[in-house]
Amino acid sequence: MEPSAESAPPGTPRPSALVLRALGLGDLLTAVPALRGLRRALPGHRLVLATPDALAPVALLSGAVDATTDARGLDGPLAWDGPPPAVAVNLHGSGPQSHQLLASLRPGRLLAFANTAAGVEGPAWEPAEHERVRWCRLVASQLEPCEPDDLVLARPDAGSPAPGAVVVHPGAAYASRRWPVERFAEVAATLRAAGHRIVVTGSAGERGLAERLAAGAGLPADDVLAGSTSLLELAALVADAALVVSGDTGIAHLAFAYERPSVTVFGPAPPARWGPPPPGRHVVVWHGDPDDPWREGDVFGASPVPELLDVAVPEVLDAAKRALRA
Repeated sequence: MEPSAESAPPGTPRPSALVLRALGLGDLLTAVPALRGLRRALPGHRLVLATPDALAPVALLSGAVDATTDARGLDGPLAWDGPPPAVAVNLHGSGPQSHQLLASLRPGRLLAFANTAAGVEGPAWEPAEHERVRWCRLVASQLEPCEPDDLVLARPDAGSPAPGAVVVHPGAAYASRRWPVERFAEVAATLRAAGHRIVVTGSAGERGLAERLAAGAGLPADDVLAGSTSLLELAALVADAALVVSGDTGIAHLAFAYERPSVTVFGPAPPARWGPPPPGRHVVVWHGDPDDPWREGDVFGASPVPELLDVAVPEVLDAAKRALRA
């Protein structure tokens, strides 16, 4: 059994707990409730999150981790130069590769879902399960319960570049998740005509997409923020936003984390697995199969999936009105 802060002799370094979540922003934010459960269960440990360096500022806003170490996927060894961690926790996947990556550090204890190929025992992986519920179940199975909707982040010190604006985010990591930019432009133009300031966000690589949206909606060039905000500035923007309109991507999960009204156009991944918590300030637009709410399409595809193309502009505008009222 690993030492605790209470049992360790004076002057003994704190035992470490290394947690793997080497994925994107939305993935990180869905793991925040589990990270907080780990923090409560291991109060004497130094909790280190293995995640991409770019996400470290937001990870620290959770208040659940003491530090981060760079991890971008599972292709290379983890950046870990200390003694073996007392506890390693796989919040990344079901294995075997992610299990083996953590096991290579020879932790005192490995918390993970069961995987025969990796020789790991644990609770069974359930495909039909919300991501927040999944990771809280893992923590609860071996440590203590956590609340899947415990999502709220601390506000960053950075100020918002556009307080009170409606944030429209047309991009996503894969084209299969991108609602057509022309439809985002129609939504933005209508909301602007109703008196809202609209700003368009995205990565540096999505700057051209954001500029197309702005041109289609008649927005001033200064309201295109894609590629010009740091992650903390983006968090501050969302924390002060009147509304966030996007596809199923990281900024939607920031809206969930800051309890800001949002409209998320889902597809091909289902809201049953990635959707927001209650209450009704978060409105989901989804054209998947209601008889099979767990079915997932090609999330890595090169073109928008049909259920995403089926979503019409009036539906999103109606959802925006409902979110703003809520």
